[in-house]
Amino acid sequence: MNLKIMTDSNCDLPLDFIWENEISVVPFPYFIKDQSYNDDFGKSISYKDFYELIRSGEMPHTSQITPFVFEENFRTCLEKGYSIIYIAFSSALSQTYNNALIARDIIMKENPQADISVIDSRSATVGQGLLVFYASEMLKQGKTKEEIVNWIEENKLKVNHWFTVNDLTHLKRGGRISSTSAVLGTILEIKPVLFVDNQGGLTFAKRVKGRRKAIRALAEELQNRIINAEDQTIFICHGDCREEAEFLKNTILNKIEVKDVIVNYTGPIVGAHTGPGMLAVMFLGENRTA
Repeated sequence: MNLKIMTDSNCDLPLDFIWENEISVVPFPYFIKDQSYNDDFGKSISYKDFYELIRSGEMPHTSQITPFVFEENFRTCLEKGYSIIYIAFSSALSQTYNNALIARDIIMKENPQADISVIDSRSATVGQGLLVFYASEMLKQGKTKEEIVNWIEENKLKVNHWFTVNDLTHLKRGGRISSTSAVLGTILEIKPVLFVDNQGGLTFAKRVKGRRKAIRALAEELQNRIINAEDQTIFICHGDCREEAEFLKNTILNKIEVKDVIVNYTGPIVGAHTGPGMLAVMFLGENRTA
């Protein structure tokens, strides 16, 4: 059987990469201005327009991909003769992984020969995308399904996610910080530096005063934690703050040599909870421990 790499739209990879590598993507639904959309990598609503709507006061809401939608997507690939590796948004942040398992189990009861691997990435946005990127590269190198699945499982907790946000209000809305912390942080220009832990959830690492110091802190974390940097493609994503993303990229490249840097927007699924100004870097390290 042929092998299909599948993920969901939270991977936040560039659309050209998705097309060129024939990656199957299951779209997340989201809602803004009382309308529902599928996350289609900025085609229905451009990323810039999405963040401008938030700046104007619109509050987006996200939803789950249902088992039925997963079942439809899995069946479509199976009918074309594919085995499937689905790399899911972290189970600590979404029900998506569990819904994919439900869909797989329904299909497997009907057809025990269906070959579907569902992987909890324990990652988000381009951290999840990083795993998809390397899975796609391994597929092009002729690696087997078992080799790709084993590599992901062995390396997913080495995917480092380090990020900061510009406005604490959005973390407050998501229950990540208290109202008091949000107000005081805004007044004092305190910026949080966060990471994704081994369970795939968000954890505060430290707080710094000022945006530029927060961005430099992201570069320092990469410099201190990255392994085999010259062989790595690293990922930077941003909530409509391209100039700061480029500043982060250049700060990193002034300190360390990497194979490549891919910069892209943070899509609406994570962006709805982090707001404009979210900035993150993802790379492989020895582990995720702060």
